[in-house]
Amino acid sequence: MRIKVLGCSGGVGPGLRTTGLLVDDELLVDAGTGVGDLSLAQMGRISDVLLTHSHLDHVCGLAFMADNLFGLIERPLHVHASRETVEALQEHLFNWKLWPDFTKLPDAEHPLMTFHALAPAVTTRLGGLKVTPFEVLHTVPAVGYLIDSGEGVFAFSGDTYADDRLWHFLNAQPRLDRLMIEIAFPDEDAALGQIAKHFTPSLLGHELAKLRHRPKLFLTHHKPGTERAIEQQCLTALAGWDYSHLKRGDIILS
Repeated sequence: MRIKVLGCSGGVGPGLRTTGLLVDDELLVDAGTGVGDLSLAQMGRISDVLLTHSHLDHVCGLAFMADNLFGLIERPLHVHASRETVEALQEHLFNWKLWPDFTKLPDAEHPLMTFHALAPAVTTRLGGLKVTPFEVLHTVPAVGYLIDSGEGVFAFSGDTYADDRLWHFLNAQPRLDRLMIEIAFPDEDAALGQIAKHFTPSLLGHELAKLRHRPKLFLTHHKPGTERAIEQQCLTALAGWDYSHLKRGDIILS
């Protein structure tokens, strides 16, 4: 399983793109602004999209990708997400007010895009991968994803906060090789992190004690301007863990 990081920032700016992962060139996990760096040919090879939640920094690229692919692909783009996220996208984004409803274009019998609601902890096979969503705590209904290639197991938390459901699910897995998890704010913004439901270094370090696995950690979603502080605080908060701070263009093999 080859995972290319299209975006991993908690905001935009020069060289910064919001969350998006391209898995084996055919599966997109979240559709942030990094999708815009893909060529039309690369977009056309994507058959399935997994969305963790409905926030704009994780879904805005889907709108533009659908627009780009109109008339260029002969089969629909399959978008998978929780029932709540599907409903939010249908009501608030693909609604003919903010953006066309590509589930009805060019017509309802031959849509460019289809939505598929996923149930938590129920495994779906997408190509050669087994994908299992798991519930996490955020300000809107949100999930992470466990992706099993048969040779490696990768989990992405999406946007999340301290919640035992995350650790209970991961601890129940027989194997966990890589864990991509967010730290959006430095420790001095812990109160904001609690309101926005995002991790800080110290909180994540505390919560990781609940995880029985010792995966390689890939840290993501740092808010622009906080990167240096977060990196310094992780030296103490995550001492003893094998981790790296993700950057756009990084490749994760699992």
